[in-house]
Amino acid sequence: MTYWKQTIDYYEKNGDEFFRTTVGVNMEENYRPFLDLIPPGGSILDAGSGSGRDSLYFMNKGYQVTAIDASPTLVKMSSALTGMDVKLIRFDEIEFEEEFDGIWACASLLHVPRQELSTVLLKLAMALKPSGVLYASFKYGDSEEMKNGRFFNSMDEDSLRKQIKNISPLQVLTTWKTTDVRQDRQSEHWLNAIVQKS
Repeated sequence: MTYWKQTIDYYEKNGDEFFRTTVGVNMEENYRPFLDLIPPGGSILDAGSGSGRDSLYFMNKGYQVTAIDASPTLVKMSSALTGMDVKLIRFDEIEFEEEFDGIWACASLLHVPRQELSTVLLKLAMALKPSGVLYASFKYGDSEEMKNGRFFNSMDEDSLRKQIKNISPLQVLTTWKTTDVRQDRQSEHWLNAIVQKS
């Protein structure tokens, strides 16, 4: 699983810059449809928590948050930001069972190759309570590539639905396309999806 090591190495080397450029990004447009499906005070897994920005937002709204990331540097930074004990866990190491009302995977599953994504999605489905929801976002497209030291699995609506179709506990509730809100990235587009466990 070389892609894990290369991508984690990227975040280890570039953690400060990644934190600085992402921690202040306003994700309100994407929080709303996700949180509309989570009960008040519900439990959320921030899967690939990065800077800790989203975990902090959810905590401040009264949700019970568990955060994980595969980068030791980002685990330290997000723990410092949130005051939480962020866990150093990769997607392939997840072993939660029916613990969460929702899973937030913002720009994190895009680092998992398609041949392994089904296994990871099954692990995430197991971590959800019945009728729980998963939010995931991917760079918009239909390709897999190493770019500047990171692996990217870009998805469009069709490729995502094909991926989810083979995972029986999950069904796609909704998808929508957004433009990157960072000022220097406004030419980049994202596929956002909410998937529900039956």
